[in-house]
Amino acid sequence: METELSRALGIEHAIFGFTPFPAVAAALTRAGGLGVLGAVRYTDPDALRRDLDLMERHTEGKPYGLDVVMPARRAAGATEAEIEAMIPEGHRKYVRDTLARHGVPELAEGEGSGWRITGWLEQVARAQLDAAFDHPIALLANALGPPPEDVVARAHDHGVRVAALAGSARHARRHADAGIDIVVAQGYEAGGHTGEIASMVLTPEVVEAVAPLPVLSAGGIGSGEQIAAALALGAQGVWLGSLWLTTTEAELHSRALTAKLLAAGSGDTVRSRALTGKPARQLRTEWTDAWDGPESPGPLPMPLQGLLVAEAVSRIQKHEVVPLLGTPVGQIVGRMTSERSVQAVVDDLTRGFERAVDRINRIAGRG
Repeated sequence: METELSRALGIEHAIFGFTPFPAVAAALTRAGGLGVLGAVRYTDPDALRRDLDLMERHTEGKPYGLDVVMPARRAAGATEAEIEAMIPEGHRKYVRDTLARHGVPELAEGEGSGWRITGWLEQVARAQLDAAFDHPIALLANALGPPPEDVVARAHDHGVRVAALAGSARHARRHADAGIDIVVAQGYEAGGHTGEIASMVLTPEVVEAVAPLPVLSAGGIGSGEQIAAALALGAQGVWLGSLWLTTTEAELHSRALTAKLLAAGSGDTVRSRALTGKPARQLRTEWTDAWDGPESPGPLPMPLQGLLVAEAVSRIQKHEVVPLLGTPVGQIVGRMTSERSVQAVVDDLTRGFERAVDRINRIAGRG
């Protein structure tokens, strides 16, 4: 599965894998793809440095990347406490009442929330970049469009390619104008923050809009046949995230959540603002239903919603309150029916790709 882009990056397969787990990212790089570590959960830059050091030791000199989330403009320069003060008391009460209805226990005294979304804040994101550029990363991706101009310039000064996710051709053209090197066309089917255009439509639109910039296709891709389809539409690789959640290297720390993912079908996700304030595809749960229901005060804009629900999410996860337990994941969850190693997943993708190419060659009279 080589393309011009994969050859330029020195990887065997044009598979780019986003994951919050360093062991998964390192395993994908070793398997011939390019593992991209999500940085948003690292509020301590020293913790990020330690995990990047770990990846450096376990990637055998092969390339890897980092995914950051630069802040919403309205939050830039504000402290976490200042942003928290903007949260209405009515929303706090709704969270308390929802947790009480489900009997969700409190955290232990003195135990802080293990899930914070302070990675959206500018000072945190920039500290993450300081850690990243101390390491030989090959790719810097930004989940919400192009990073600021000075960040793009800094990456290029370090010889690092910059990628940005786009949900429309209009967004993609804006990314190209900002000096981005790679555009990730993320379709409606994808997990996490995503737009309203499906991958089959979006990918060729973005390819045409930003040519000759390379495009990665994301959303609804979980087989080698689907990778072949993406390349046929003009993409130079694929960006996969959800598929790694049920790998043996993943660190979900919740057997109940893993079981929910393995049992879910492609119709068991929903685009909801319940987690971060922006539409994000995730498992549909009684938590997402509560926020999308008629009694909800309505999710707050990013990053207020993420700060509002941080402790609640930690309580739900810690105590494995199954009706409320969820995670961002794409519609491809219906294919995630067993726990496998990252290498086994990549092997399955390459075999499926070969089957698809052979099939097309036979149709074209070349097989």
